[in-house]
Amino acid sequence: MLDLLNGDSALWVLFTTGFLSATLLPGGSEANLIATIKLGDNALWLVVLVATIGNTLGGMTNYWLGRLLPDKTSKEKHGHKALQWLKKYGYWSLFFSWLPVIGDPLCLAAGWLRMHHWLSFIIIMIGKAMRYIVLALVVQGFL
Repeated sequence: MLDLLNGDSALWVLFTTGFLSATLLPGGSEANLIATIKLGDNALWLVVLVATIGNTLGGMTNYWLGRLLPDKTSKEKHGHKALQWLKKYGYWSLFFSWLPVIGDPLCLAAGWLRMHHWLSFIIIMIGKAMRYIVLALVVQGFL
């Protein structure tokens, strides 16, 4: 079991927990990011990059699941808070896809609203990367 927390294996575990925590499944990748940083087996930038990629791909999985939903947005008068944010603030609301509770539905709603996938991907990635960068800097004592 301890082999999973060393070197490259720790990065795979981090990627997997990052991916799964960004889907509609419950979970969080922050504890795993902190553990991977504390192990010190990998460069800080690599740990942040792996967590960001996994979490972004998980968010985009929600996006594509949303694309599978029938497009009924024109009939929607009231909806989930994530849908209201997307309609009001547009693409920049996806920057907050890392937030607990509302983040996953934001990505799902972006797909349901048929928002452009590349622009959605970039903004989701920026938000998730910023969260991991700040967390990594706090763990390292820079902030």
